[in-house]
Amino acid sequence: MVKPRLKRHGKKQRVTYRIIAIDTQSRREGEAIKEVGFYNPRKEQTQLDLFAIIALLEKGAQSTETVRDILKRAKVPEQVGIKLQSKIKI
Repeated sequence: MVKPRLKRHGKKQRVTYRIIAIDTQSRREGEAIKEVGFYNPRKEQTQLDLFAIIALLEKGAQSTETVRDILKRAKVPEQVGIKLQSKIKI
């Protein structure tokens, strides 16, 4: 299964994150299938490739909680008309 997930990037104390599509069994710093965005928590900057994110979510990808929060802050679900799944209970 493919998930949109954060990949750590940058120096110590100056971290930024790339939002990537990656297989769930790969480690965080593993090889990404596709880079779909960028997030800088220090400056609250977000850059998203909406077409790629929508394509992933429509194919059944489930984003991590952090990526889901970033997408909600950027108001992606309202712009596109998709519903993000909250945490799945087993």
